[in-house]
Amino acid sequence: MKTLPVSLLLVLFTWTVCAWADRGRQKRAWIIESFTIEEEHPGPFPYILGQIELERSYLVKYHLKGQGVDLEPTGILSIDKEGNVLVHGKVDFENKQGIKVLRLTFEAKDKSTNEVDTRLGVHIQILDINDHAPKFQQSVYEVTVDESHSQGKTVMTVLASDEDDSTTNNGTFDLTIKSVTPTPDNVKFYIQQQKDVNQQQQQFGHVYFNGCLNYEKAQKYTILVEAKDKGEKIQLSNTSTVIINILDKNNNLPEFSGKTGPGKVKERETGVEVLRLQVTDKDTRGSKAWKAKYTIHGDKKEQFKIETDPDTNEGILTVVKQMDYEEQTYQNLSISVQNELPYFSCKVKKQVENAKWEVDVIPQNSGMSVENLYNTIPVTIYVEDVNDPPVFIPPVKHVHIMENIAAGTSLTTFTAKDMDGSHINTFKFVKGEDIDGWITVDAKTGRVSTNKILDRESPFGINSTYRATLYAVDDGVPPLTGTGTLFIHLNDQNDNVPMLEVNTVNMCLDTEPTEANITAVDLDLPPYSSPFHYELLGDVKDKWRVEPTHGTTVSLVKEHSVYSGHHLLQIKISDQQGLSSIQNLSVTVCDCSIAHNCHVRMARMAQMGPAAAWIVVLTVLIFIAMCLMVLLISCNAERKMIEMDDGIGHLIKTNTENPGTDCVDVFTKGPSSIGIQKTGSSNVNASLKLSTNVNSSHKVTSQTVIHKTREAPQLVFPNQMFIRSIDRSSTRSYRENFKQRSSIRSSAFYGNAAYVSNSLAVIINKKLLALQTRDEEFVVYEPHCYTDEGQAMKNAELDALSIPENDFHPEMLSNLDNRFCQLAIISRPDLMQR
Repeated sequence: MKTLPVSLLLVLFTWTVCAWADRGRQKRAWIIESFTIEEEHPGPFPYILGQIELERSYLVKYHLKGQGVDLEPTGILSIDKEGNVLVHGKVDFENKQGIKVLRLTFEAKDKSTNEVDTRLGVHIQILDINDHAPKFQQSVYEVTVDESHSQGKTVMTVLASDEDDSTTNNGTFDLTIKSVTPTPDNVKFYIQQQKDVNQQQQQFGHVYFNGCLNYEKAQKYTILVEAKDKGEKIQLSNTSTVIINILDKNNNLPEFSGKTGPGKVKERETGVEVLRLQVTDKDTRGSKAWKAKYTIHGDKKEQFKIETDPDTNEGILTVVKQMDYEEQTYQNLSISVQNELPYFSCKVKKQVENAKWEVDVIPQNSGMSVENLYNTIPVTIYVEDVNDPPVFIPPVKHVHIMENIAAGTSLTTFTAKDMDGSHINTFKFVKGEDIDGWITVDAKTGRVSTNKILDRESPFGINSTYRATLYAVDDGVPPLTGTGTLFIHLNDQNDNVPMLEVNTVNMCLDTEPTEANITAVDLDLPPYSSPFHYELLGDVKDKWRVEPTHGTTVSLVKEHSVYSGHHLLQIKISDQQGLSSIQNLSVTVCDCSIAHNCHVRMARMAQMGPAAAWIVVLTVLIFIAMCLMVLLISCNAERKMIEMDDGIGHLIKTNTENPGTDCVDVFTKGPSSIGIQKTGSSNVNASLKLSTNVNSSHKVTSQTVIHKTREAPQLVFPNQMFIRSIDRSSTRSYRENFKQRSSIRSSAFYGNAAYVSNSLAVIINKKLLALQTRDEEFVVYEPHCYTDEGQAMKNAELDALSIPENDFHPEMLSNLDNRFCQLAIISRPDLMQR
């Protein structure tokens, strides 16, 4: 606690009295000495910070306001009635408001009037203590540097700060390196401190090293950096970890360790691997500092190449150009090896305290060429002699001749030579590529002759030139082949006539002459081609003309007297040498004012459009589908075998248990053979009975019913069977031939029942329509009961059936199957012979 001195109070009182005498009575306003308060004071609270004393204190009461009372930080300070300043809590020098001095106002008020008698300004300074340790911006720093990083260059920068007062020792700190792991012998790390000009409480620490980094010795360094302040009572500190990763560089050169492979190559071989070279490298496997790069020296002809195997790092030496044993039997080479990354080397020569070390760095300051450091190995590749192919001398020949020369004409003679010194062989000439068969080659002499008449305008010639190849094949083992090329250049002759390029022309009908362009072409070259001479032949006067008559493209002029339609003209076209041809030109003339491009429409009238084509295709498909349906229905119909008379003496089954049907022979016209009963009912049934005696003991009955209605008579066939013909001469003749007809009838009716029904229905219905108008001519027969079912008959014969002679027409058989014709021949041989 601090008390104001009495002398100071006397001075103040004297000054006050003087002022009162000069100005009269007024309020007092003094500024007194400041108090100090230490941050983070442990208490106990409240405690007295100091006292403010006034005269006549018994007449006034005290009041305190400002920072620490009613302003931030509130509730820290107060004053009692004796004028003691009390502290109620801790204050923080590093508060958020940044308040370092508390500024307050002290007032003394008259107890009787409650007016301010004295007003004082009070300043309380907050004293800092060392309550904050330095703090790093990051707890861990990590960086990656190349092992070729030079000494003296910054490796990493750290940042630390202290929240205590930077003007005192509490806020001042030092950065030091406490440890380095692993402990290196070729490098020494150190840190240099630098204040931040913008932030006094922050400091930078730059990490450096002296010496040489070496990846093979240490791939990573862990450095512990400490920041420690200079507090008087207590010193606080903090640490951060700096991790330095070393990136491997090429500080180790590859060295040759061996070679494998044949070391030889056969002459004319390419793409052959002859050697593999092995190397070792201490750098990281798979890195660019480890990958080898080989260089060939002494290969002036560039006959070799060397590549690196990406897996084994071996150098693969390969032959890329043919080698000739007759020119060289071996090739000496030297091969050097280096890495994909440039070589770097750093070695410590001397360690110097508090300064850069003396180091030897390559290639910066060595003064020597790096290429001289590369390892080199000598290599010898031997060439093996093999059989060489013949060589054409010269390999290419050009021959100029006139086209249309006779077959067998000699063109040239090729010469070949065997280049082998130790394998002398004989060889023969063989024709190679000759796509149109123009030449022949003498196998012994190499003489080339024409095989046929040569045509310059042949599609196999390009720009009047034909290409052919020849082979010279020796008798070595294996036989080898040399190739020669012949170019035949053909000179032109006038052997082609001019031809119209387009032989159809379309023109419009007009009152004035109209024209159209026509063009002729000639496969020959000038002067045997254009310009041409055109001449119209025939009756073309006042109808057609050509203007001009000379040229490649001329105009065909149509006079107004030419009518519309198609016209065929003949044109004689001659080349410059008078060689000519007569060409037909078709001209279509139509009235273009009625329909635009009418000649195009006239040409299209004969063409089927896509819609019509689709309709035709659809119609065909529908027809095929209907045919398949009919076939399917007919194939699914139940077919029953016609039972034949087995000669045992009983009736065959005819499925006529119900009232039978009458049958009308469509080939008879007389009324005597058919009985029809006319009644008033809507349906009239007429019965036709036929009895046939077979072997005098068997009965055969066949019935067919005619249902006659008011509209038209219709014929129904029970079981799809119908008797086609009956012998008119006699019933007995019919019975005698029954067995022969039965076999034919059975085979015919079994497979074609549906076909017969459909075909005969049309013919029979037409016949019945004719019979309908002649009902009165027929005699009606009443049905006759011969016997009941299951009872024997004394006489198996039926009534005789009379058929008119003139009712059979052999031409009707043309609409029926040929098997019915055979039946007709058997039944009525007398009529069929006519």
